[in-house]
Order: sequence, then structure tokens, then C-alpha cells
Amino acid sequence: MYGIKKDWDLEPLPRCLVMEDYQAAEPRWCAGCGDFAVLTALQRLARDKQLAPEKTVFVSGIGCSSRLPHYMKTYGFHGLHGRPLPVASGIRARRPDLDIFVITGDGDCCAIGTAHWIHAIRYNMKMTVLLLDNNIYGLTKMQTSPTTPKGHYSNTQTTGAYLSPINPLTVTLGITNRSFVAQTVDWYPAHVYDTLKAAHEHPGLAFVRILQRCPHFMPGEFDAIQQDATKILALEHPDGIPIDDGLARVLTERKEHDPRNLGSALEVAGREDVLPIGLFYRDLEAERYDDFAAAGLGMSAKEKVAGAQRAMDRFLI
Repeated sequence: MYGIKKDWDLEPLPRCLVMEDYQAAEPRWCAGCGDFAVLTALQRLARDKQLAPEKTVFVSGIGCSSRLPHYMKTYGFHGLHGRPLPVASGIRARRPDLDIFVITGDGDCCAIGTAHWIHAIRYNMKMTVLLLDNNIYGLTKMQTSPTTPKGHYSNTQTTGAYLSPINPLTVTLGITNRSFVAQTVDWYPAHVYDTLKAAHEHPGLAFVRILQRCPHFMPGEFDAIQQDATKILALEHPDGIPIDDGLARVLTERKEHDPRNLGSALEVAGREDVLPIGLFYRDLEAERYDDFAAAGLGMSAKEKVAGAQRAMDRFLI
């Protein structure tokens, strides 16, 4: 209306988001838990990328790591056990404008959620998937998980885990249409950050396994590796995860690995004499199911009703 100041028409001032803009509730993890390092890396990544909190969503299942959405001041969906990936896929299909992160654990992803894990990798919808693997069920108090080392005591297998653990890396690399597979460890925060950054920038589904310490139910599990860095094999390549100068002085065992080579990726991921970290595989040309699932996003309500009616008409007798 003429003569009335229309402040609501003004463009909003650009924001400069800081770490505190992404910090929500006080984390409730045990002292020394590796989840703290992952949370800090994610908050730092969000700040550096200036991810709008209202355009960012964290989806999780059930487990200690799956509490993470409560601690990010963004949108979050704390879902059912083993079901974060189908929820995230549904969000991606209808909201291609959002930055989507999935937080899952070794039990949540590799046991009850296995079928969803396999198909989400195959769908290759744009999202960053973090498998926080502490080799044990922590939230339900120390039961054997799919990645628990053979012979390790737990409350469900008191004489030691009966079977050798699965390898989430080789499993993921063996799934059709995989496009990004990486591994890092929570005690090297610079490597965690650089891995998450590369994963977030990947155009498809980026799968990152993070070996994460559980000082309460798996005390000392990674002590030997932490105390002897020669047990870690760092993968190097111009298209891989960078290793900063400080970390390079610690990680003396390194291997040149082209992340386009699937055969080499499988070979390195399957090694048991060392713990490989870095980018195993990346395929920028892999098909993305969200390119097809986005069909009809621009339809009006009237068009959607008409389309539903046409679909129902097919069943008329």
C-alpha cells in the first residue's frame, strides 16, 4: 500500500555463523567417548561451510552415537533402530535443497539396519553417512555387535565373541553403485575433519566409517594402535584425503592409492595387519536415485490430485 513502509520486503542481512550457532543441548556421553570429537568436527564443518541451520538436517537411528542430532542446533530426526537411512532417503527425495547427515552405529547400521544400508549405498542419494564404530553395543550396555573382535567378552557372549567381525568397508565396496568410501579414527581430529569435508562435498552418498573409542564398554580397544602409529596405514593421493604436516610426522606408514581403483580399494580395506585410513574409493559418475525420485516436485496441489486420480483410475473395473 502506498505510503506504508514495507520492512518485510527488505533482503535479510547476510549471516556469519559461528560454532555456537550449531551447539544445542549439552552432550550426554561418557567422559572420553570418541563421539565428542565427531560432534566437534561436524560443528566446525558446518561453520566453515556456513551451512544454514534451517537447511541442515541430522538423521539417526538408535545408539550412543545416534544421540548426536540432539546436540546440533539444526533440524534433526532421531528415528527407529536401524532405520536412519530410509528416513534420510525420504527427506532427500522431497527436499533436495537440504544438507543431510546420517549418524549411525555398528549395531544400528550393520545388524538391524543391514538391508537399509545395502540399498541406501546402491541408491547413492546425496547425503553424508557416518558409521561411528566402537565395536560394541554401548547404549544397551555391552552386547556383541557385528564388528566386535572375535573372542572379546560381552554380556551376550561371556566366553568371547564366537565369530570374526564383518568389515563395513569391504561390504560397502562390494555393493553395486557405491560412490564414496572412507575411514578415519576419532583420535586424529584433523583427519576426521578433512574426511568429513571431502564426504560432504561428494555429489552422491558418502560413506565414512569412524573408529570411535568407547572407554566404558571397550576400554583399551584401540590402545595398541594409538600408542604405535606404525600400525596405521595412511592412504595418499592428490584426489584423496589430505594429511597435514603435523599428522604426516606421526603417520610414517603411507601408501599411494588411487581412489578410482576399486580392486586396490578392496585389497587395502581387507588388510588386517594394519589399520588403513583415508579415501578408499570415489566415483563421481555413479547413478543417483534422487535424480529420479525428485520427479513431480514442481507440481501444484491441483496437479498432484489429478495425478493421484489418474493412478486410481487404472484400477477401475
